[in-house]
Amino acid sequence: MTKQTFLKGTLILIVAGLITRVLGFVNRIVVARFIGEEGVGLYMMAVPTLVLTITITQLGLPVAISKLVAEAEAQGNTRKIKKILVVSLAITGALSIVFTPAMVLLAPYLSEHLFTDPRTYYPLMAIAPVVPIIAISSVLRGYFQGRQNMKPSAISQVIEQVVRISLVAVCTKALLPYGIEYAAAGAMFSAVVGELMSLLYMLFVFKNKKKFRLRAKFFSYVGEGKETFRDLMRIAIPTTGSRMIGSIAWFFEPIVVAQSLALAGVATSLATKQYGELVGFALPLMMLPSFITYSLSTALVPAISEAAAKKNNAMIEHRLQQALRLSFATGGIAVVLLFVYAEPIMLLMYGSSKAAIYIKLMAPFFLFYYFQGPLQATLQALDLAKAAMINSFIGAAVKTAVIFILASKPAFGIMGAALGIVIGMMLVTLLHMATIMKVLSYSLYVRDYIKSFVNMVICVLVGKWMLDNLWQELSVGPRSILMIVITSILYVLLMVMFGLVKREELSRLPLLRKWLKK
Repeated sequence: MTKQTFLKGTLILIVAGLITRVLGFVNRIVVARFIGEEGVGLYMMAVPTLVLTITITQLGLPVAISKLVAEAEAQGNTRKIKKILVVSLAITGALSIVFTPAMVLLAPYLSEHLFTDPRTYYPLMAIAPVVPIIAISSVLRGYFQGRQNMKPSAISQVIEQVVRISLVAVCTKALLPYGIEYAAAGAMFSAVVGELMSLLYMLFVFKNKKKFRLRAKFFSYVGEGKETFRDLMRIAIPTTGSRMIGSIAWFFEPIVVAQSLALAGVATSLATKQYGELVGFALPLMMLPSFITYSLSTALVPAISEAAAKKNNAMIEHRLQQALRLSFATGGIAVVLLFVYAEPIMLLMYGSSKAAIYIKLMAPFFLFYYFQGPLQATLQALDLAKAAMINSFIGAAVKTAVIFILASKPAFGIMGAALGIVIGMMLVTLLHMATIMKVLSYSLYVRDYIKSFVNMVICVLVGKWMLDNLWQELSVGPRSILMIVITSILYVLLMVMFGLVKREELSRLPLLRKWLKK
């Protein structure tokens, strides 16, 4: 099996992430055009339940598998790798047997009593089939990442989005005459089918690339796997604790928002619509650059685990510095573009700029979100998943409290929910950074961050000037694209001038490799 370097593996995941995010936005635009803000609100109320179900089923195993397989690979221990896979499949298989019927049984109660909108029942029912699919695919993803072969995970992500976007228009259009709740369920079901196709691809690759027969003596390996189970749980439980806290907080988020807005005197249908604008239109746009930080995080876990196994602290710090610098560079351009061009971007994508106000408020603070993934991955790779879990719990508790306090006041309303989200997010990132600096004696290169901030300020000023003064005669589409392209080019040029991207990293790009050698 082909093993990639940290930067090459990251680049593969970034390219796949870019493709899947673009396709994901096309998917969201299609859904929004067909079922509107209220339908998106129903869909997005069910999504946290989907994420919570996935988190429980995975049990934090992808990170644990990635770390343990990377260590076993460094030792050349194929038998240990097989044992890790077998025990992991037994765990996730047992969990899926429990949670699939649980989803079906709990859907009526959740829709009637917690979400305050009975129409969420149908999207919730559409989620149930995803549990056993995720159970197997999470194990395979962890295995491939542990072998530092990012291609199967990357390609499977693209397949999942292509299938989803191919089905979503058909499903929503076919079910819309029965009501928007059925159309929202159709959109959710298309995501389940996408996950299934992604799993089938990974199974095909695994079957052709593995060096051992997985089914041979399967139950014998399960019986001998007590030590492996303990090793997996040592990493998986704190890891899933962090994700569980985030997923539970997200699960309760629409419930808290709905109840808070009701206290503020907002009608149920309007609350669903406002929540749809915030989490269905604004948040996904601000989370778009996270495919880069997710790629960095995924590649960081095995890379830092391998360096930690060899007691190479200098390499650990080098990899983390790389990840954070690239996170700042890519997150910075996203903040600039979203803050300056929020209204034209929303008009261009959704035909409505109603959600632009949330983006203008939240975008500057989302820089903290782009740092959070690499920091958490580093904590997990260093066996500090418990500290990451505690940090996540504190952030989730503060976020939920702030949402309830502010959103229940008529003066804030849905903007209180937006403020609660950014406050919780910033707190978790700062706590992660403090933990790493305490454990690693990590050096913070302040000069690079000052240069990045100056770059952002210059681009914001230039962007605002163009928005107010240039090409007023053009329509929204061409004008927005032209200004975004110019601002992006300026940002990249300043980034190179300030030395924020290193020659080693640019040489990884195929188009620049030959030119740099010359």
